[in-house]
Amino acid sequence: MKDARSIIGKPLLTEKNHSLRDDENKYVFEVALHANKLEIKHALEEIFDVQVNSVRTMRVKGKMKRLGRFEGKRPDWKKAIVTLAEGDAIDLFAGA
Repeated sequence: MKDARSIIGKPLLTEKNHSLRDDENKYVFEVALHANKLEIKHALEEIFDVQVNSVRTMRVKGKMKRLGRFEGKRPDWKKAIVTLAEGDAIDLFAGA
């Protein structure tokens, strides 16, 4: 199994994700492109010591960007929406 810290990236903090967290106990994370749902579930349970009910993933295509006459592309990335068991929570600002 891969290292849990290499699978889970940063949490995505937006207004929509904040309402998901408050209303439905769902958290959104940026994860590694190669990670599958089971690896994401085990990594979150290991890092945060919570019970994960479900994981939904989606691949996000990188945008094309220009700087003058030069074109480039931002990298593709993957995000996961994780539903936790009733009563479990993740403190995203611990130590901040």
